[in-house]
Amino acid sequence: MRNAIVATLGEFRKSLLISWTYRLNLLGGLATVGFIFVGISFLMGQGELNPEQMASMLLGYLAFFYALIALNDLSFGLRGEAWAGTLEQMSMSPAPIGLILLGRVLANLAISTAQVLLMGGGLFLLAEVQLPMRWQGLPGLALILMGVLGFGFVVAGTALIFKQVESFINLMGNMLVFLNGTLLPVDAMPGWLAALARVLPSTQGVVVLRKVVLGGQSLASTWQDSSLKWLVVHSAVFFAVGWVVFSLCERTAKKQGSLGQY
Repeated sequence: MRNAIVATLGEFRKSLLISWTYRLNLLGGLATVGFIFVGISFLMGQGELNPEQMASMLLGYLAFFYALIALNDLSFGLRGEAWAGTLEQMSMSPAPIGLILLGRVLANLAISTAQVLLMGGGLFLLAEVQLPMRWQGLPGLALILMGVLGFGFVVAGTALIFKQVESFINLMGNMLVFLNGTLLPVDAMPGWLAALARVLPSTQGVVVLRKVVLGGQSLASTWQDSSLKWLVVHSAVFFAVGWVVFSLCERTAKKQGSLGQY
């Protein structure tokens, strides 16, 4: 257990150092994220930037942003290891591959959080977009991350078997940004589309975040109306299923002798 923790923390530290080494790339990513969000807000506002509408959209966009990071890091990270010929060596670590990848993703999520804070400050200065700083939103955000990490492990597991899953990742990324409530509230969608949207790993989290951050509700009230209960169950199931699927796919790839092949 101790070796697994050390390996996970080591991967976390390594990812932070690599990201800092290429910090110019981080600045470019920050500019891209901010530009895309402002562009979407401009189109949704029919040529105007509405601070109230942008605040609501920003919560959904952040959930999508974190989900995309988890998907890309877990799957593309494995592909990069396979390209470099180091995936099999990674599997020889005392820590499971899943824990090593988790350390990498957590490091990138921490970096992305710093980017988000900078972007939020820029939006406040340029467009007067204000998000109330309420600690009640932190549990909702943590549960969103748990769910998207589970979903990321599912995609990473399929990458171990099928190798090329880029089109699937792009599909899921587009579904998340259009269906998790960023652009259109789930309640305004047709019944069948709303049902599909609620299955995605970040949609219910966006609902809870808007209630506690923008609506001023307490966590107790969201628990009583079952929205928080559903988020807890939803995220826990996604993470558990994702871990099991990844472990099964890893075992299958080892039996086939195709773990390090690309």
